[in-house]
Amino acid sequence: MSVEARTTTSGPIRRTVTALLLICALLLPTAACGGAEDDAAAAAATPAALETTGSAQAQKFAKTRFVANAGLAAGATYQWIVKPYREGKFEKGASGRRFALIKAGLAGAFAYNRLKAAAENAKGDPLLARAMAPLAAGIASLKGIGAKLGKGEAGGAEVGTFENVINDVKGAGSDSGAVVKDKVPSVTQLSRG
Repeated sequence: MSVEARTTTSGPIRRTVTALLLICALLLPTAACGGAEDDAAAAAATPAALETTGSAQAQKFAKTRFVANAGLAAGATYQWIVKPYREGKFEKGASGRRFALIKAGLAGAFAYNRLKAAAENAKGDPLLARAMAPLAAGIASLKGIGAKLGKGEAGGAEVGTFENVINDVKGAGSDSGAVVKDKVPSVTQLSRG
C-alpha cells in the first residue's frame, strides 16, 4: 500500500479518534467532580421541585406553541381557502381554478394538522385547555374538508366551517391571554403538512 493511500484512509479515522478524545477530555472532569453540593442539587431537582419551578415555564411554552400553530392554521385558511373562495376562484371556468383548488386542499389538510397541534399545545396551560375543550368537535369536523376542497367538491358551507372554527380558536386563545395572529405559510410549508 502506498503512503498516499494510507494517508487518505487514515485521515477520517484520525479525525474521529481525535474528536472522541476531545469529548472525553471535556466530559471526564465533570463526571469525576462532585460532592455534597452535587447531591444537594440533585435532590433539589426532584419532580416536585421541577413541577413548581418549571410549571410557569411549561405553560409559557405551551401558549407560545399554541399561538404559532393556531396562527399558521389561521393564515393558511384565510390566504388559501377563504380569500380565493370569496374571489370566485373555486367556481367552474375561473382562471387558475385548478391551482387554487390544489392549494386549498393542501391548506385544508395543513390547517387541520396545525389546529390539532394547537389543541394539544393548549393542554399545557390550564386556562387555555378549558377554553379549547369545547372546540375539539369543531376541529375534528375539519378532517376531510381539505380533500373535498382539493377535488372541488366543497362549497360555501365547508369554507364557512373552516372560518368559524378558526375564529373560535382565535377567540379561545384571546380569552386565555394567547392572542393568535394569522401567519401565512408558504406553498412549500403546505405541501409538507
